Amino acid sequence: AALVKQRIDAGLPILGICLGAQFIARALGARVYPAAQKELGWAPLSLTDAGRASPLRHLDGAATSMLHWHGDTFDLPGGAIHLAATPACRHQAFAWGQHVLALQCHPEILADHFEPWLIGNAGEIASTPGIDACRLRADTAQYGPALEAAARTMFGEWLDSVGL
Repeated sequence: AALVKQRIDAGLPILGICLGAQFIARALGARVYPAAQKELGWAPLSLTDAGRASPLRHLDGAATSMLHWHGDTFDLPGGAIHLAATPACRHQAFAWGQHVLALQCHPEILADHFEPWLIGNAGEIASTPGIDACRLRADTAQYGPALEAAARTMFGEWLDSVGL
């Protein structure tokens, strides 16, 4: 978290996804802790007003579903702008200043690269009630292509906004 904090303090762009978002939250002084339940599977994001005014608007749950895969969560850091939530995870995304974006969810997933996730996490999938690989595979085939297009637009807009 110290290196993340140095980058933030230097005003350099930083994007954190899942564990990266947790590192950012911790670097900004927020508590990171085990969630009440794992969030594993596809579900839409609910954007805040600030989220709808940000590059995340392309990931609005009305337009696409999102892959979630985490067992930890975090409190919102002081000074952060809350961007998105789900029923299982109140702090799905936040911005801090103009150069920091933290996403607990997984907009980076590519549908045709999902099988290694299933193989690498077979034990976790088997031990999580209500989750199975067949459902995850089917949902990825259904939602993945729309998410890929929306995420490409979102990432491009965010990169432009930070001058990259």
